[in-house]
Amino acid sequence: MLNRLLPLVLAVAAGSAHAAAEPCANTTIDQQINTLMSRHHMAGVSVAVVDHGQLCVSHYGVASRDTETAVNDDTLFEIGSVSKTFTSTLAARVHQQGSFKWSDTAASIAPELADSPAGKASMVELATYTAGGLPLQFPEGVAQDNVNDYYRNWQPEYPAGTQRLYSNPSIGLFGALAARSADKPFSQLMQDEVLPELGLQSTWLNVPEAQKSHYAQGYNDDGEPVRVHPGAMDAQAYGIKTTALDMARFVQANIDAYQQDNPMSHSLLETQHGYAEVGDMLQGFGWESYALPVTLDTLHAGTSAQMALEPQPATLLKTSGDPQPQRWYHKTGSTGGFGAYAAFMPSREQGIVILANGRYPNGERAEAAWKILESLQH
Repeated sequence: MLNRLLPLVLAVAAGSAHAAAEPCANTTIDQQINTLMSRHHMAGVSVAVVDHGQLCVSHYGVASRDTETAVNDDTLFEIGSVSKTFTSTLAARVHQQGSFKWSDTAASIAPELADSPAGKASMVELATYTAGGLPLQFPEGVAQDNVNDYYRNWQPEYPAGTQRLYSNPSIGLFGALAARSADKPFSQLMQDEVLPELGLQSTWLNVPEAQKSHYAQGYNDDGEPVRVHPGAMDAQAYGIKTTALDMARFVQANIDAYQQDNPMSHSLLETQHGYAEVGDMLQGFGWESYALPVTLDTLHAGTSAQMALEPQPATLLKTSGDPQPQRWYHKTGSTGGFGAYAAFMPSREQGIVILANGRYPNGERAEAAWKILESLQH
């Protein structure tokens, strides 16, 4: 197995030049993506597949309807909440370095939150959206300069650890606290340390001027051009912009972590642990997972609006479940003009990334990915 992984491991080593990936020779990919683009009037899509250490990528449509620039290996997409998997990697890395414990409370790292319900939340509760009902989005009027006032005044709706309610403010605080425990700004820690350690050379929180020509134009449901705006905890919750190739390298690194013994691999595995049980889903840090073989019905339920918007009974595991290779790990993400999906199965050494500069239902992303990965079995 290790020999099959070697070419990609060498290609993603920090500081190395990235060779261009081969196009995917898979008719199922073409069929699935062309259908989605036609059904949802999407401008452009990139798909990258990793299969036993080999990486391929296929591009469709345009990065901008105005310029008619074709999507290519360098096209940068907003990945929305898939960014939470990077935030979780940063936190796991800091945890591995001993800066905090998963049982630490928010107030133990940020004393200004003492005597508030948010301050009593543990790092695990914040990372698994089980702190007591922090909402999906911050209320109107909350910005980076007054976000601490929001946390100090927030009141929970449920006992901590009993309900999972998917939340940007929850994992946003988790990421901010992790960086604070390392005494470094989150953005600096992510851009200058974590992303380079992963060997990702085309992944950004803030797209540099020299890269802006590669930044795809997003389109909302009405076909209007939009891009993400700065907001409270945006870097931690939905701030990453990346290429399909870099995102696939990140997926491959999560698969390779089972075969390697180094600090980053340990951090990646830590994000895959099952920290909360939510029905048949295990909530990791960023990643959500299901036992194999996973059905389309299960993935549709797991990516439904109900899972994203409504509280779900949850059970925090007393000791985190070990990462399990026999599972389907995935994450969806959206901004106003982009839709992203990433999934991988360590035991099958396979994964997929689908990035689009348009929005479409999460269930359709998971279904396309499932059908594409199933086609690799035949």
